[in-house]
Amino acid sequence: MGTSSPPSEVILFDGVCNLCNGFVQFVIERDPHARFKFAALQSAAAAALLNGHRKLEPLPDSIVLVEDGHLYAQSTAALRVARGLGLPWSLAYAFVIVPKPLRDVVYAWVARNRYQWFGRRDACMVPTPELRARFLND
Repeated sequence: MGTSSPPSEVILFDGVCNLCNGFVQFVIERDPHARFKFAALQSAAAAALLNGHRKLEPLPDSIVLVEDGHLYAQSTAALRVARGLGLPWSLAYAFVIVPKPLRDVVYAWVARNRYQWFGRRDACMVPTPELRARFLND
């Protein structure tokens, strides 16, 4: 990542998970201003961003949002990303009124079964040259 300051909104995702990769593609297609950057949880870039943030131990293995130095995981991360995409996707943020433990039970159920339902890759996603700037270097 060099000496420059890290981007303020980074989505960390399971780089070998087909569902997570699909989520990244969904965000890219609906984020024309490139607000969100990305890094695989398995990458050195993710490790550097998470260094010193141990409140999420053990680290969730699906989606984490790093936003202005704060970490959000599970359903809260997904809802905050939706909010950042604008209408109509930002309307999903209304689900934040559902108690977090209930939201996270559903999220954890999907996360636990994601490989079985959606499959997995042998290696992390490699972005196209056009998208390379949206992904943090290792």
